[in-house]
Amino acid sequence: MSRPRLPILTNRADTLKYVDGVVRILDRRRLPEEIVFVDCRSYREVAQAIVDMVIQGAPPLAYAAGYGLALAARQFRTMPAGEYRNALAQAHRELRDTRPTGADIFPLLDRALDLALSAIAEGRDAEAAVVAFVDAQIRAGDRAARLSGRHAAGLLEDGDRILTHCFAGAALNYMLYYALEAGKRIELIATETRPYLQGARLTAAQAREIGVPVTLVTDNMPGYLFYRGMITKYVTAADSITLDGHVSNKIGTFQYAVLAHHFGVPFIVLGYDGPDPDRATAADIPIEERNPEEVFYCRGVRTAAEGIRGYYPAFDITPPQYVSVIATERGLFTPWNLRDYFAAPEPEDA
Repeated sequence: MSRPRLPILTNRADTLKYVDGVVRILDRRRLPEEIVFVDCRSYREVAQAIVDMVIQGAPPLAYAAGYGLALAARQFRTMPAGEYRNALAQAHRELRDTRPTGADIFPLLDRALDLALSAIAEGRDAEAAVVAFVDAQIRAGDRAARLSGRHAAGLLEDGDRILTHCFAGAALNYMLYYALEAGKRIELIATETRPYLQGARLTAAQAREIGVPVTLVTDNMPGYLFYRGMITKYVTAADSITLDGHVSNKIGTFQYAVLAHHFGVPFIVLGYDGPDPDRATAADIPIEERNPEEVFYCRGVRTAAEGIRGYYPAFDITPPQYVSVIATERGLFTPWNLRDYFAAPEPEDA
C-alpha cells in the first residue's frame, strides 16, 4: 500500500493568506474540479465571501474574518484616531454577523479588535497587530486539528467502515492519515451533504487523495446502511460544543447520531480545541437559517419545482446522550466530563 498523503485542505495556511492588503481565500465551492483563490481587498468583500460559502467550517471562516478586520485596519488607517476606532468597531460588528452558529469567530474577532485598539492607542500598526494574531491562531488551529485527528485515529479499528457527514475539516484528514499510517484498513462512507455537496466534493475527494477507499451515498441512505450493519463508526466535526455536551454541526448530523445510537455504533466528534466556554447549553447556540431558495438549487442548477417554499436551517444540535466521545487536542472526553478539558494539560507535541 502506498504511503498516505495529506491533501490541500489539511493545512489552513495553504488555503488562506494575507498578503500586502489582500486576503486570498481558496474557493471551496470550486473544488474538486479547480483550485481557485478569491482575492478580497476590503473587509466587506471578506464578509461577503464568508456569507457566500467561499470559505466554510467554523475555524477557517473565523480566521478569514480576522484577516478581514486587518483589512479594515489598513483601509481606515488615515482616519483620526476616534473615527478609526469607530470604523474598526463597525467592521467588527459586520464580520461577527456573517455566520452565527460557529463559535470560533466571536472570541477571535473580539480579541483581534482589542489588539487593534491597543495598537492605535500605543501608536503601533493596527493592521500588523491583527495579522500577527491571526497568523498565530492559524498555526494553533492547525496543531489542534492534527492532535485531535491523531486522538480520533486511535479509536479506529482495523476494518472500520466510517460514516461521515459534511466535511469535518483538517482533523478528519489527519484521522484518516494516522489510521492508515498505523496500518489500519479503513473505509469511509460520505454523505453528499446537500445543497452545497461538501461531502461529495470535499470529503470524498480529500479521502481519495489520502488513500482511503471512499463510498458516496445520498443524504437519505444512512438509515438503511445502519440497518445492514455497514457502518461501524460515525464521525463528524462540530461547529459548536456546549459545556454540557451538546454538539452543533451541519444539518443532518443529529438524525445520523440517533441512528448510530439505536444500532450501537459509536459517534466520535472531532472537537479540535474543545468546548465553547461561553456556551453552557444548547439554548446558547444560535442556528443559522440561510436563504431558503438555496435548497432549490444544486451547484447553480435548479432542481425544485416552481411556486413552492423552502426552508434551510444550516445546522442542528445533537444532545449529549447520542455522543460517545469528543476528540480534542488535549485528549478524549465524553459529554459528561467535558469540563475537565479546561484543566487538562496542554499537549507537549507541538
